Formats: sequence, structure tokens, C-alpha cells
Amino acid sequence: MRLLVSVRNVEEALLAAGGGADFIDLKEPGQGALGGLPIETIRAVVTALRERGITLPISATIGDLPMADGGAILARVEAVGACGVDYVKVGIERDPGAGAVLFALANCGRPVVPVFIADRGLDQHAVARARTLGFPALMLDTAEKRAGSLFDALPIEVLEGFVRAAHKAGVAVGLAGALRVAHAERLAALAPDFAGFRSAVCRGQRSDALDMPSLCDLVVAMREAQATAKALRSRPASA
Repeated sequence: MRLLVSVRNVEEALLAAGGGADFIDLKEPGQGALGGLPIETIRAVVTALRERGITLPISATIGDLPMADGGAILARVEAVGACGVDYVKVGIERDPGAGAVLFALANCGRPVVPVFIADRGLDQHAVARARTLGFPALMLDTAEKRAGSLFDALPIEVLEGFVRAAHKAGVAVGLAGALRVAHAERLAALAPDFAGFRSAVCRGQRSDALDMPSLCDLVVAMREAQATAKALRSRPASA
């Protein structure tokens, strides 16, 4: 399970890369769950990381756009993807138009990661469709960060099913949504391919600056939780 850390500028990206993040995610936390950064900022972060020889994967969000605006979604995906990021994250709402958007994204020529907004109702039909369309990964996230974490938005059985079904289909899985250090053990037990954090690595609110001590505490907690989970999974059933 890799640690994905959301950042908003070059300074935070370099801080996250130096502090133990496995995955750099570009977004504007002050603009919603998947708030998009200016194209110039995305390009500047990618350039700064790559010029310093930092090869960590980079993702970027396109911003919160409605499912009905498919043309704008695709245009933004193309603009963000052209900045050189490894993955483009697109929020998928529970909406009648989600299926058409997913199909268009799967055929847009960019490595898109659909992010299902869990606290607004998870459409299992849309999730099942996404598993068949060749996306490199699927994610869960929440929109209302102050209402609780992903674990408050969905029952643990639903989260387990999301991870299990994606892995069975050969698709990577990411979990995010107001996650904290206290969730480390539950995340390790679910064993997604990556877990996303912003609130947990800030000095105060998620829109505040990234904080290195908080990031280091999170890295340690996640590694310890994963080691414990691995030991438990390898223990003989009779133990």
C-alpha cells in the first residue's frame, strides 16, 4: 500500500517527496474534494520534480465538474494530461450520466483514474462498469471532509467489496477521504494499492500548509500497520 499525498504547489510537492510519500497528487484542497489546480501550476510541479530526478508517480485532479458536462471533463483531462502527469483523476458522481462519462474517459487516450464520491451515494452499477473499461486504477473519496472519514461514509463490508472486486478484475485500488493516522490499521487490513491523505499531513485544516512532522508520523504509522497486517495474514490459521 503506497502513501499518496495531495499537494498544491512545488514547495509542498518537494516536501512530500522528501518526507516519504510514494505518490504525489496535485489538487487544490480549498476548492472541494477534487479541486483542480491551474494548468501552469501542474506543469511547474511536474517539471520541478522531474528536473530533480524524482521519479515518484504524479497524479492530478481536473476539478469538480458535473457529469452532464462531458465535453468540459474531456477537455480538462486532455489539458491536465498534457502537463506530463502519470494519472488524471476524475470525480464520478452518482448520476444517470456517469456511465457515458466513464466510457468516454476510458477511450480518451489519457491514463484516467475515476474517483467515486462515496458520501454522495455509491452506484455499484457504475463501479462494476468501470472495472471492465481498462482504467489503471479506481478510487473512493469523500466530498464533505468535515462530516467524517471514508469509514464513516461507507460500511466496512462495502469497502472490502470494492477493493476485492477491483483486485479480482486486475485493477489497482485507491482509498481516500479525510483519512488520519488513526485509520492506519483499518487501511492496512483492507490492503488497497494506495491510500490518499491531505488532512492528516497539514498543520490544521486540509487547506493549511503541509507539515513535515505530521507527514513523518503518518509514514511511520502506515509502515507499522502494514507490517502488523502482513504478519497476521501470514500466520497459520490454527495459530
